[in-house]
Amino acid sequence: MFDAGLAIHPWVGAMGALNGGALLAWLPGARKDAVGWRRAALVLLVLAFALNTTLLVARWVDAGRPPFKTLFETMIFYPWCVGLVTLVLVAMHRLLVLVPFAAGISAFGIGYALYRPDVDTVLLPPALQSGWFVPHVVTYFMSYAALFVSFALAILALAKRSRSFETYAHGAAIFGLCALSAGLVMGGVWGKFAWGDWWGWDPKENWALVTWLAYMLYAHLRLMEGWAGRRSMVVLVGAFCAVVFTYLGMNMLPTAEQSMHVYQ
Repeated sequence: MFDAGLAIHPWVGAMGALNGGALLAWLPGARKDAVGWRRAALVLLVLAFALNTTLLVARWVDAGRPPFKTLFETMIFYPWCVGLVTLVLVAMHRLLVLVPFAAGISAFGIGYALYRPDVDTVLLPPALQSGWFVPHVVTYFMSYAALFVSFALAILALAKRSRSFETYAHGAAIFGLCALSAGLVMGGVWGKFAWGDWWGWDPKENWALVTWLAYMLYAHLRLMEGWAGRRSMVVLVGAFCAVVFTYLGMNMLPTAEQSMHVYQ
């Protein structure tokens, strides 16, 4: 039913349709009395996550390698990470309000993946044939997912003036920062084994450091008097821009061609 080439794309489209359906179901579900619509949106998100999991496993088996190499593959993997973080928070804290955010970003990512699809399976270059590849990439993308959730919760905290959303946004941001830190450390160790240097000043590496510094700035500012509350949420929203640029914006830089880490 699946293969690593074009045959997988209709299933990716189905996953996008499920996420789009979850987003549309939430629109009437935004009313306080529309519990059924909110549950329908959650069910569609769960189905999209289940299909996403199946696609990742099928791609991994068919390609004979972890499906995290190309932009197309990461645009399938990132919605899975966002879906996992969202469903965990829904289960733990009943944060159903995250469903439309998760569905929306997932539908966008899948749409972009279909706009730039992989036709042939891309083999891993020797430097990526390492035991560090999977933990480094998974940790980074889980951090990006958590930081997206913190971004969504920060927007809600600002819009609704809710201290509860602020608390959850902060927790997601700290988890994301810890995962981001672990990803940076693993990348350094991997670089030392692969190229002989802990840090190569690759453009993507530099922007990963900028992202880390942005969230470290948030974490420190929030401890200062007068910065907890709306000010810290504004910083949190701004910090996510660094994540977006590091992940997708690098291709716009003249130095992108010099990077070994920019997704093609």
